[in-house]
Amino acid sequence: MNKTITTLNLPPPSKADGAKQAQWEELRSVFPIYVALAKQLQLEIPIPQNKRILPEKVDADLFTQIQKWLDVMDQQVMVHQLRHLLQMTTLNASESGLRALIMRHLRKPSKTTTDRDKADFLLVQYFALTAPPKIYHKQIELSDVGNVLRPVFGEVDSTPLPWCEPLENMIHALRGFKSLRDMLQTNFIEQGRRVKESAGGMFYDPSAMLTFIRFNFLMRRTLIELMHADLIFIRGGLSSLLNAGARTVDCNSVGLGKSEPIDKLQQMTDEWKQPFQKEYTERTVNQAFEKLLGLRADVERAVEKVLGKPPASPVVPEPEPLGKKILPSAAVAGQSSKVKEKPEATSAKQAESAGTALDFETCMEQIWEQLISAPPSRGRSMTTVKLGTVRLLMSSWEVAAFVSEDGPAAEDLRRAVVARALLTSNLEHAKETGNATGLDRALTIARVEVSRLQERVEAAKQAKDTEAAVNLGISTKRLLSALDESEKL
Repeated sequence: MNKTITTLNLPPPSKADGAKQAQWEELRSVFPIYVALAKQLQLEIPIPQNKRILPEKVDADLFTQIQKWLDVMDQQVMVHQLRHLLQMTTLNASESGLRALIMRHLRKPSKTTTDRDKADFLLVQYFALTAPPKIYHKQIELSDVGNVLRPVFGEVDSTPLPWCEPLENMIHALRGFKSLRDMLQTNFIEQGRRVKESAGGMFYDPSAMLTFIRFNFLMRRTLIELMHADLIFIRGGLSSLLNAGARTVDCNSVGLGKSEPIDKLQQMTDEWKQPFQKEYTERTVNQAFEKLLGLRADVERAVEKVLGKPPASPVVPEPEPLGKKILPSAAVAGQSSKVKEKPEATSAKQAESAGTALDFETCMEQIWEQLISAPPSRGRSMTTVKLGTVRLLMSSWEVAAFVSEDGPAAEDLRRAVVARALLTSNLEHAKETGNATGLDRALTIARVEVSRLQERVEAAKQAKDTEAAVNLGISTKRLLSALDESEKL
């Protein structure tokens, strides 16, 4: 295999008179990310505070100073540190910033292994941020990845490369996994790394990078979904033990005490963090998930001992298609009541009066219940909920609007998610049955919500509430994408 660096057909900054200005604009896009990294890692920022808001016109002296500093930062920052920053802040929501950061690493004439791993991670982040909702409801293909990455790579041949076949085989195997234990019995993380290491410079072939993006995204999504199935199982078992009068669980097998308080274990599962925030290997990921599976086994033994029967299998519960659900606890019911107490707009009433299989309020409650019963780990950039056979991908700020925040912006985000969910669900139903009645109603709801959301985005901009404007803008864009796809049917 040729291990020299493959020539990337990337659009370089302009060579015309405006070349310096084009480079300056790209530098302005990545500068806030590097400043945030430096603050997170407590590294020196040689740029004075009063010069950190970069002017639109290129400043030659400042350009040279910042460029040198960014080169130094690239040598100091590891990929897991970059991953942690982007998954914990709204910097991840900037398409232009992520794209500029990717270009910066791909254009380097001499790339280190760290540069390659950063590019590998950033490309997956870019895909997760910019992919249209419809992609998440079907098996992702190389052509899908190529379409999403067109702003980065341009037109790329998505024909599978023969030497990437091991990745394709692993992707096929992912579809058959039913539990986290199935996943851990493989060494897919290490196998994927070996393929990447053996590629050498061929890693930078755009067609190869499409394959790595697809593999990494699907593997991580599968891990997260399987992990949450086990967390749901553990939480259900702990609740059953509490209801039966038990107060402790013997968790000696996972390095905890023989009489661990159940409320402490509940807090542990609520705060469970992915191992992806730290530098991870096959060993560290396996250790983290083995601890989770060990805790599940301890809870299962305790339930069987106290109740005389094993608990139900750890599967993600499917939401009921009709009617309103009775939520599992007073606390959850209290949170869900926020929706009921708020007056529904015309769009929601239209859906209810039309008698859709999944009306606005029911859809809201089903999403809410799933998120509360299986809270996503802190730092997760994306979370999947299920509505029947449809999977809906939600960003971290959309999840927060359901489980931890309130106020006008949170309400707007919740409505944007529900409108998108109704569109997606009814689109799939129309494709399967040929009956588009429900889809027509969902389209009406979505158009009303889009109009309202666009006004909210403008209001947030005028109020200089940048975070709300960015988050609402991205959620609106995703709803528009779903609307565009549905209108094509």
